[in-house]
Amino acid sequence: MKIIMLGAPGAGKGTQAKKLADKFGIPHISTGDIFRANIKNGTDLGKKAKEYMDKGALVPDELTIDLVMDRLAQPDCEHGYILDGFPRTINQAEKLTEALSTHGGEIDYAVNVDVPDASIVHRMAGRRVCPACGASFHVEHIPPKKEGICDRCGAELIIRDDDKEETVMHRLSVYHAQTSPLIEYYGAKNLVVDIDGTMPVDDVFNAIVEKVGE
Repeated sequence: MKIIMLGAPGAGKGTQAKKLADKFGIPHISTGDIFRANIKNGTDLGKKAKEYMDKGALVPDELTIDLVMDRLAQPDCEHGYILDGFPRTINQAEKLTEALSTHGGEIDYAVNVDVPDASIVHRMAGRRVCPACGASFHVEHIPPKKEGICDRCGAELIIRDDDKEETVMHRLSVYHAQTSPLIEYYGAKNLVVDIDGTMPVDDVFNAIVEKVGE
């Protein structure tokens, strides 16, 4: 089973990808993990990617595809995989389709975890993290026992820059401009599975399993 996870930042697709990977016994793959592994292992592709990343530049699509295809060729992907955070653009999606077809493969499902922007802003603005031990909380859903204080180590909780409203709004605008057209791209291939991401985590998971397990 080959699945692509779609959805805005903060929609919870990463959480669902991990749960699906456990359920189906296939790897959860993100481009960030691929970049880090190749750089750590000093591969030729990793060295090339590092050159761009060290300059603060985006890794070109061609190189990203090479890295992804190299990862998908590993033995643990033989029975499928879940791609999380890739592709991000139509160009990447087209290159992925082309690369997969030359290896006799294709994507089975594009799971779109759909959450309205207002819900995402509210959801992310409520996040609090501990800078000392890394524990994560939410003012509504997982509140600390003492407001603003970490349950685990007693440090003062902070709002990450990534979770500040203006940052979230910017990330959403980038998503709508670059990534949401993927829903139409995969929809034209009848691969999109729309899931209501505003439901509780387990309900979202069960809804995905019900659709992709058919």
